[in-house]
Amino acid sequence: MVWALWEMVLTRHMNSLIWTKWLNVQPCWSIYSSPHPFPNKRITESRIKRITRISLIRVIRLFVPFVIQNSHSATHPVKLNNISHKRQDHMSQIELFAQMQAFLEEKQASYLAHLEQMVGINSFTANADGVNELGKVTADLFATLGFTAETVPSAHKNYGNHWVLTRNGRSHRKIGLVSHLDTVFPPEEEIANDFSWRVEGNRIYGPGTVDIKGGTIIIFMMMEVIQQFVPEVFEEITWVVLLDASEETDGSDFGDLCICQLEGDALACLIFEGGVKNDEEFKVVVARKGMAVYDVEVEGRASHAGSSHERGANAIVQLADVIQRIADMTDYENGITFNVGVVNGGTVTNRVPHSATAKLEMRAFSPEVYDKGIEKMMALNDYVSIRSPHDEYSCQVTVKNTRRTKPWPRNEATDRLFEIWKSAAETLGYLVLPEERGGLSDGNYFFDRIPSIDGLGPSGGNAHCSERSPDGSKEQEFTLVESFIPKTLLNVMGVLNLVNGES
Repeated sequence: MVWALWEMVLTRHMNSLIWTKWLNVQPCWSIYSSPHPFPNKRITESRIKRITRISLIRVIRLFVPFVIQNSHSATHPVKLNNISHKRQDHMSQIELFAQMQAFLEEKQASYLAHLEQMVGINSFTANADGVNELGKVTADLFATLGFTAETVPSAHKNYGNHWVLTRNGRSHRKIGLVSHLDTVFPPEEEIANDFSWRVEGNRIYGPGTVDIKGGTIIIFMMMEVIQQFVPEVFEEITWVVLLDASEETDGSDFGDLCICQLEGDALACLIFEGGVKNDEEFKVVVARKGMAVYDVEVEGRASHAGSSHERGANAIVQLADVIQRIADMTDYENGITFNVGVVNGGTVTNRVPHSATAKLEMRAFSPEVYDKGIEKMMALNDYVSIRSPHDEYSCQVTVKNTRRTKPWPRNEATDRLFEIWKSAAETLGYLVLPEERGGLSDGNYFFDRIPSIDGLGPSGGNAHCSERSPDGSKEQEFTLVESFIPKTLLNVMGVLNLVNGES
């Protein structure tokens, strides 16, 4: 009877702006969108039925206040469920989150101004000055919240510095917050493609808007909300923002830095790469493929293409055979792919080519499949299929493994964090789904040493893309403004549940 009555009431009033804002169903997040971001879209019947069965319990939960007992030592961690009568009288949970939302909406223009400043700095990985400039701008922003900055030189001498921004708390407990400073766009590419800050409706285009400068802004938004509304948690935890100078090329030394800073005391390491947010659901990243990079070199024997063709051992033909064998190793069912991305060989057409090279990468989710793929690649050393017809002189194949980044598979620690974020999303009226992503992040280097979860940044698309075409077949990287506030609230709620030990 209660459920039926509740469903009838919700069904009747769900399309009311008051209800939708109160229950966070279709909130007005964007200062660039219309007063209602989906003016022509009414809530679907299926969504109503999904919501109504949990809404009564959710509303009851929302009226239970967050009240935080001050903690004066690491032996008395913050407990959000220790109810203070004063706070119970004046701040129910629903009021708290409504105020958080209002606070973020009021300040959204300033957050986007900070993002615009960051996007305006070219921080291509090889542009050390630009990376360091962005690091300084970011450090100055977080200094307003009491963070102190430290720079750590990259292991690559031509790259910029890694940055560690720390705000010490009363306890030894830490939470790591990871982003990176670099992008894949050289300055000349940005100029050639007119790729810069550009606002079109709910989209903001520009280098790094979603990968990952937007994620850095969400870290700041989250910290500011916690400081403003849950100061006891803000003061209790030691917050460590870690900014990688070279994630787009090789962040292995940054991974070591994260382990050094966080291992042992960290409740979690949160990674703010872009994440999917649809109308009704979020996705957070719980697994990533590993990658191995290879150079393949073939040495043949040159000869005149006309008068002594038979003496030659064609290195390009040999390489073509090797490439086909590599391509045949791709196995989608087992989650392993090989991609030959660069090929070079020969000098002129009237000479049988004596050398050829290729660069490729392999990716896999499963550590076992990953290791087997490496074995198969290395077995191509000394493979021969091309010989000179004149005297059987054979080509020589050499395979070199130049880089390895281990897979980040599903694991107990990450799955526990996922359940915490899933519960947080339910409180806000959303679903959270797990995503296993093919691309790497800094989390690949330390997920097995520090509990980690990824994809906590804003939504967007076309990462690593700078071109656009009049017909729309090519589009530049962008972020969605409407994703910033709900993603921030999700992360705030997730952190509060994490600190309180809830799932």
